[in-house]
Amino acid sequence: MRHISILSSSVRDGRKSHNVALYFQNYLIEKKLATTEIIDLKVYDFPIFTTTLKTMPHPEKNVLDFAKRIKSSEGIIIVTPEYNGGYPASLKNAIDLLYEEWRHKPIGIATVSSGPYGGNQCLFALQFTLWKMMAWTIPAMFSVPNVDKAYDSNGEPSDKLNSDKFAANFIKELLWCVEADKAPSHQ
Repeated sequence: MRHISILSSSVRDGRKSHNVALYFQNYLIEKKLATTEIIDLKVYDFPIFTTTLKTMPHPEKNVLDFAKRIKSSEGIIIVTPEYNGGYPASLKNAIDLLYEEWRHKPIGIATVSSGPYGGNQCLFALQFTLWKMMAWTIPAMFSVPNVDKAYDSNGEPSDKLNSDKFAANFIKELLWCVEADKAPSHQ
C-alpha cells in the first residue's frame, strides 16, 4: 500500500480548508487506497524562512521533521485555500524551504474558496511554483466552492456522493502517477 501525505496549508484561525484535508484522509482510509497522514502547517507554525534547509547551519527539529515527511511521502495532496487569487504565504514559505524533497514528487492540488469558484485562480500559480521545484503535479483537479457549507469539521461532505465521485478520479490520477514514478525506468 502506498503512503500519501495530505498537506494542510492554511494557518488561519477558522480555516475551512483543513476540513477538506480531513475528508481526503477519511476517504483514503475508508477505501483502503493508501496509508496517510496530515502534514499541518498550522501545527508546525514555521517562521518566515530566510534560507533553504540545505543552507541552514542548525535546522530546528520541526524543520527536519517536515522535510523527512515530504521526502518519505510517495505522493502528496496539497489542500489550499485561495486568498485574493493566490495561495497562502504559509504554503509558499514551506515549499521554498525545500528543493530535493519536491523533485519528481507526484502531487495533487485541491483548492477551496468561500466563494463560487473553488479556488481555481490560485491553482495555476501553485502549479507553476511546483513545476519550478521539479515536482510532478497531476492533471486532475479537486476544487471546492463554498467550502464552509461543503465539509464539516470532521471532514464529512454535505454531498458525499459527488465528493466521492470527484475524489475517486483525483485519487486515481495521483495513485497512477505514484505507480509510474516507482516504475523501474524512473528509478
